[in-house]
Amino acid sequence: MKVVFKWIGIVLGSLVGLIIVAGLVLFLIGNARLNKVYSFEPSNLTIPTDEVSIANGKHRVESLCAGCHGPDLSGVEGWFNAPPIGMIDSANLTSGEGGAGQKFTSDEDWVRAIRHGIDPQGKPLFMPAVSSTAYLSDEDLASIIAYVKSVPPVDHKVKERYFTPMARILVAAGVLGKLPAEGVSHDIHVSAPERGVSAEYGEYLVNTHDCRVCHGPDLNGGPFPDPTITKISPNLTPGGELDFWTEEDFINTIRTGKTPSGHELDPYFMPWNYINLFYDDELKAVFMYLQSLPKLEQYTE
Repeated sequence: MKVVFKWIGIVLGSLVGLIIVAGLVLFLIGNARLNKVYSFEPSNLTIPTDEVSIANGKHRVESLCAGCHGPDLSGVEGWFNAPPIGMIDSANLTSGEGGAGQKFTSDEDWVRAIRHGIDPQGKPLFMPAVSSTAYLSDEDLASIIAYVKSVPPVDHKVKERYFTPMARILVAAGVLGKLPAEGVSHDIHVSAPERGVSAEYGEYLVNTHDCRVCHGPDLNGGPFPDPTITKISPNLTPGGELDFWTEEDFINTIRTGKTPSGHELDPYFMPWNYINLFYDDELKAVFMYLQSLPKLEQYTE
């Protein structure tokens, strides 16, 4: 009997040892991915200074960036707060104390952050919006940079991101998906369709404004991007409720946050209070694109 217990102890000890070794290996792999240094050819974008371009940048920033970085772009404390995984404050984008405007010493630093998801040292940023901002055209990206550089400085020191050892293990195991810098094309130059009420321009707006981050790559719904929240987003294809909406219904929903059936949208999950800054023609283009999609069933898992 003693021999049996001895072998049971050896087996259990071996299993525990293997688990510890596997955890350590995954931790090191995850840590390496979080600290990998990327290098890309410079875009050499010309940042405009004219009022029209800066106004365009302001329009894009208000609907795309302010939701995470705050109305004055000074960053939001506790933007991501999931103790088992980590805590992240969104960046202060201004030139005030603690702001990216002081850390980014060149226009290319802004391009690398917004288009490639890396910091001035080439390391990955935890900026999920990169999966959308990587699609910004050269013109829109340059206008955004021009506007951000023009906003008043705000002194606000945000905390450095913190990932727990468990988060690093989960990154390596693929549970948290790809890092933003790992999942985009890293095109050096990007163009956009001509602005106007067209499905093509609507697709561009959808691609550049986080719609696929929450509603899934095919827009038929998907899990909320925060892995600590269990929620499935609705289907935006003709296979969902939008098939019964008119263009006017769609615009009114985005403007008011209330659907034709009377359901009130929660701005935490659906940032309609920022998307409602789109011009009417932009919303019409988005609706035209959504109506052109194949009819897909609602994502359920």
